[in-house]
Amino acid sequence: MKFTTYRFVKSEDLNHHGTLFAGRAAEWFVETGLMTVAQHVPAEGIVCVNVHEMRYRKPIKLGGLIEATGKIVLVGNSSFMVHIEFKVDNEVIVSGYVSYVYVDEKGKTKAHNVTLKLQKEDEVLAE
Repeated sequence: MKFTTYRFVKSEDLNHHGTLFAGRAAEWFVETGLMTVAQHVPAEGIVCVNVHEMRYRKPIKLGGLIEATGKIVLVGNSSFMVHIEFKVDNEVIVSGYVSYVYVDEKGKTKAHNVTLKLQKEDEVLAE
């Protein structure tokens, strides 16, 4: 299952080169993954544990409309791995993976009891 949201790059999102600041992009990247997982478990129990990769192919300029898509590619007992892509004008500009765990109110890892039928392509992405 995919989740898609959009971001518009504004002047406050820029770095000293006049392109999207990597820190802001990372924030949106992790947030996209969280919203993807939140389609299956309550958001208050989701914690980011690892940004495996966040690869930039080229800069994103002021006024860029980012299509941010997350797709769960791996499901564990208490964890999820999400593949995330940022596209601008239908071109993949940023892509990578983020892992999340589900926790209880004390912050202890907890089984989420979610089972998803993943596609073969998802298994390939998770490798």
